[in-house]
Amino acid sequence: MNIILLGPPGAGKGTQARILVERDGMVQLSTGDMLRSAVAAGTEIGKQAKAVMDAGALVTDEIVIGIISERLEQPDVKGGVIFDGFPRTLAQADALGELLARKGMALDSVVEMRCDDDELVTRVTGRFTCGGCGEGYHTTFKQPAAEGVCDKCGASDFKYRPDDNEDAMRTRLLAYYKETSPLIGYYHAKGSLAAVDGTAEIDEVTAQIAAALN
Repeated sequence: MNIILLGPPGAGKGTQARILVERDGMVQLSTGDMLRSAVAAGTEIGKQAKAVMDAGALVTDEIVIGIISERLEQPDVKGGVIFDGFPRTLAQADALGELLARKGMALDSVVEMRCDDDELVTRVTGRFTCGGCGEGYHTTFKQPAAEGVCDKCGASDFKYRPDDNEDAMRTRLLAYYKETSPLIGYYHAKGSLAAVDGTAEIDEVTAQIAAALN
């Protein structure tokens, strides 16, 4: 099964993607991670991406689609993929659909995680991650069991994103509504959209996603 988790920043897409990876053996495809891997591996498309980034320019949709195309050739994607951070625009959605069609693959479902803006601001401004293993925490909702010590790996190095503040979050939400929210109508018209309550507890959101995918 190949899916997109769609929703504003802070909606919990990354958390739910990790659960799907661990539970169902799906592969999470993050465009950022794939770009870095392609550059490090020195693939042809990776060289193109490096040249663009070294020049201080934004990587084009064509290059990103090329990197996704390379990644979809690897055998571990046969169990299904989760597109993370892509597509962000209608043009990217069209390009992704065409790419999947060329590869004889299908997009099975797009899950929209709906959240209230104020809830998202509260979530994002309090989150931090373990510098050792990447486990996520929150100053209000999920503190480590032992103060200053990661529950998962025992590390004591925690990281806060500098843009996880209210002003930056409101700006990111505006960009999402302008550029990405049109995808909701796009995929609804294609009959592949399902919506879940992203403000619910993590386990409840997981259950809603499972029901939507089944």
